[in-house]
Amino acid sequence: MNTYLEIEDLFLSASAAEYLGEDITLVEHMIQCAELAQRDNAPSWLVVAALLHDIGHILSVDAAHAQDSGVDRHHDLVGADWIAQRFPENIVQVVKLHVEAKKYLVANDKSYFDKLSEASKVTLKIQGGEFTSAQSQEFLATPFSAEAIRLRIWDDCGKKRGGTELTLADFKDAIEENALA
Repeated sequence: MNTYLEIEDLFLSASAAEYLGEDITLVEHMIQCAELAQRDNAPSWLVVAALLHDIGHILSVDAAHAQDSGVDRHHDLVGADWIAQRFPENIVQVVKLHVEAKKYLVANDKSYFDKLSEASKVTLKIQGGEFTSAQSQEFLATPFSAEAIRLRIWDDCGKKRGGTELTLADFKDAIEENALA
């Protein structure tokens, strides 16, 4: 099966799944994030990273229950592992770093925390809270941290039910262009 069809199957399996405490489905959220990346003239590989950044939630068993129980399923790492088998390292790293980007932004932009949804504030605590100064510096020194910060901003903005008319098919070319052979 090709990569696009694999993603299509995963998105169809989760099409009605609510996005862990947000007023939107997980799939709609991921598509909105990719649309925001496109509107921001991001390169196609970063659009694909935005589209797939939360795929780890789909791949994790009972992600909603785990979050309600205060357990971090590390969807960033689960997603990055899955993506690594199908896409190049730049996409893998941005997906892997998008949770760390939230921790960085909370620690370094005092107004950022107030912009988070209530669900994101809850997950921040589950994910270990804001970074220390040393962790922030280490994060910034990591390749693709700037792109992960961009993704994090789209992630925070892509939570409006009915906020997009696009579908996965609108990103088929970008997926196929960036997928490993």
